[in-house]
Amino acid sequence: MPDIIKPQQGILFMKVGVHAKEDLESIIKRKTQEIEDAGFALWGYGGGTCHPATMVQPFAKQQAQKGQKIFLCMQEMNSNHFAEPVRAEEYSIDGKTWNTIPKPIHVLGSRFALAIKELRREELILPLNKAQVAVGNSQGRLGHRYIGGRVDKACLELTDTIVAPPEPDDPVVKISLVAELCEPYAVFLRN
Repeated sequence: MPDIIKPQQGILFMKVGVHAKEDLESIIKRKTQEIEDAGFALWGYGGGTCHPATMVQPFAKQQAQKGQKIFLCMQEMNSNHFAEPVRAEEYSIDGKTWNTIPKPIHVLGSRFALAIKELRREELILPLNKAQVAVGNSQGRLGHRYIGGRVDKACLELTDTIVAPPEPDDPVVKISLVAELCEPYAVFLRN
């Protein structure tokens, strides 16, 4: 996978852990198999900060127009998402036209999903004060001021002032799991 921490790189940041009663290692194993079998996987999520149609899709299209890949950078956290593991049966890019989810793909307990490929463990340090919210009402806000509390996801773009390694006093997060987003980038789900 190419260097991710570089100026103007588009990153979708997300905290991850237990989801729908399934531990993260099991999810990684299942998603890796889905990518092998179907060529991509759908990484389920919820919440409104990375809405498929108003946030993720415009962000991804903007990055693609610049010839940039978009990376999902995930920070592991302790999670207690014990919702029932209800499997989604259909997905939609626009919330209107629905398609059947391919058989090899299982998305559990989620309202939305990101389309990903090349899922892998990778240790990175993401300096949030060198990342800005890329779309929406908080566009331009620095990542370390945006992420926190109940905000656990964000469409970010690294600034031109990014330095590797980060300065000692930079607010950083440790990334341990990375995937590349692929078309259609983000979708709605229903069962």
